[in-house]
Amino acid sequence: MRIRAGRPRRTLLAFGVAAAVVIPVSGAARPEIPAPAPAALGRVTAPALPAAYAANRANATEAARLAEGYGAAERAAALRAMAAPGRQFLAFDARGTGRTAEVLGDLAHADRVAVLVPGSDTSLDTYGRLRAGARALHARTGPRTAVVAWLGYETPGTVSPAVLTTGRADAAAPALRSFVDDLRGINAHARVSLLCHSYGSVVCAAGASGPRGLDVADIALYGSPGTGADRAADLRTPARIWAGRGAGDWIADVPHTSVGLFGATVGFGTDPVSDGFGARVFAAGDGGHSDYLKPGSPSLRNLARIARGDTTEVTRA
Repeated sequence: MRIRAGRPRRTLLAFGVAAAVVIPVSGAARPEIPAPAPAALGRVTAPALPAAYAANRANATEAARLAEGYGAAERAAALRAMAAPGRQFLAFDARGTGRTAEVLGDLAHADRVAVLVPGSDTSLDTYGRLRAGARALHARTGPRTAVVAWLGYETPGTVSPAVLTTGRADAAAPALRSFVDDLRGINAHARVSLLCHSYGSVVCAAGASGPRGLDVADIALYGSPGTGADRAADLRTPARIWAGRGAGDWIADVPHTSVGLFGATVGFGTDPVSDGFGARVFAAGDGGHSDYLKPGSPSLRNLARIARGDTTEVTRA
């Protein structure tokens, strides 16, 4: 791997991530915080959205009570915030690391729906970062676009063997396809876009390249380590494929290749912002790996344009 001048810290971090595949993270597993089973909602339709949101807030309230009794004060506080009036969870499960799908805006009547698919180290305990990004995006997209923060899979740790293989993404792909189908059942006329950060781009690629694919208009990959595909065309989707990377993102120094190692395929292949991949590359500014949805950033402006469907206004890199 070529080490770029002026980026020693980023390069060391990239080596640290790569080393995780052969240096397992040690430490005893933490006991699981008790939580109730998810609310039994069935297939949610547009008229049933208010009831679904209320049921999931009630579930979060009960989860907060159990976490408080267990002595998990920080988790309990986070869950109480999720149970606040006005929060709109289409799905909610506080067990383990958590599964959620929070809606910002009017999902039933939106013309566009943008689904944020997060990357590594996203869980109930770090959910605030995902929601902050969703709120920043929704502030830029306007009232005709709903934004969904989708934590629908068990994300890998940034420094772990799982983050360098497609295993978690392959397991998450059916859930993502099912969720997009659920959105269609709620609002059939809205055009859906997937905005996929970091390892989330591997999840979106796995979902798109499956036998049923994904019924979405746009897939934006940002801060991506790769997708597991050599070219955008290999994803076999009619969706427009976008890619962006900030100049300060350390992911640029992770080797964009895939190799066999200890019986597993490590790495995700071609860099999505390279000419060889064939995505529509958008300008992402100078930000780092966690800055793509930062208010005022070029990347947020362009992702909001993609989410709104204003693709002719996207600033290309």
